[in-house]
Amino acid sequence: MPDLFIGLMSGTSLDGVDGVLADFSQGKSLVIGHASRPFPTELRSELLALNRSGEGELHRAALAGNALVRVYAQVVRDLLEASGTPASAVTAIGAHGQTVRHRPQEFDGTGYTLQLNQPALLAELAGIDVAADFRSRDVAAGGQGAPLAPFFHQSLFGQADMTVGVLNIGGISNLTLLRPDGSMLGFDCGPGNALMDGWCQQHLGHAYDDEGRWAASGTVLQPLLQRMLAEPYFGKPPPKSTGRDLFNRPWLDGHLAGFSTASPQDVQATLTELTARACSGEVLRHEPGLKRLIVCGGGALNTQLMARLQALLPGAGIACSERFGLPPLQVEATAFAWLARKTVRREKLELESTTGARGARVLGCIYPA
Repeated sequence: MPDLFIGLMSGTSLDGVDGVLADFSQGKSLVIGHASRPFPTELRSELLALNRSGEGELHRAALAGNALVRVYAQVVRDLLEASGTPASAVTAIGAHGQTVRHRPQEFDGTGYTLQLNQPALLAELAGIDVAADFRSRDVAAGGQGAPLAPFFHQSLFGQADMTVGVLNIGGISNLTLLRPDGSMLGFDCGPGNALMDGWCQQHLGHAYDDEGRWAASGTVLQPLLQRMLAEPYFGKPPPKSTGRDLFNRPWLDGHLAGFSTASPQDVQATLTELTARACSGEVLRHEPGLKRLIVCGGGALNTQLMARLQALLPGAGIACSERFGLPPLQVEATAFAWLARKTVRREKLELESTTGARGARVLGCIYPA
């Protein structure tokens, strides 16, 4: 009998929503449908603006959450219609929401993480139970609240005979190290596509640098690269997580001071190298002999970035997740379908090795249809 869940993912890259319909009845994650929708320009701009304080932000955030969920509901409808699946056949939707602030352990020792979402509205529109708010319990238990995908990575990519690395390059990059004994380490490396995409949008009017061609046409500015790599976050030990609260346009502008004559393509080349160095540096620090690195997220489609990763990690076999059964733009959405199933079944996740939380916790809240 099918065991169906929908997973929705809208990440830091702010390019839109990816959704999957997944069946877990065979003891593994079988994706039987994938759909995506871009964000309307106005919504994307508002979500980006809400990463910073501004006038009327509580009102604006509430309305942006409604607008976000309406895109979620469209993706859900697309999945159900394309697969011929009735809503009644799906146990729950895993809806992560859109992170606009992420400050765990700061200010009062607990801190917070904030995802815009309206799961009650999504349950109303879709007629399906919704699992949401996956990160808050982890933060309450002393964790970083991110990354959460490593638990899914372990179920999908873990090997009994070798350590496997899984590198997700979305707006922010995160690394999972899956060891043969079943233990794992997972944390955010730093910027992924967010800085590159923003620079490309400004100078070319494109949402992203297609296959990294623009970056490949430029030359890395070594003084700028070294200035950016001096960011203290890169030297912090895990558990650690980050987001646009740190790696944002003001951060980039501060580092660009003194480089006003640099060509835009040279800056793009440098930002691409920054992501490659941030990711490869963490692999070399924690698993220098790594033989297999599986890359997912939008960064897996950036040919220039993948080439730089391979050059910086010559001993690692670097491959896109599609070679291992799941296309790169489906991995994170499937992870939230998997997490929704854990929430519905009240199954705890052992969080200490990734987020640093105090032991096993059930993550997420359920909004009945």
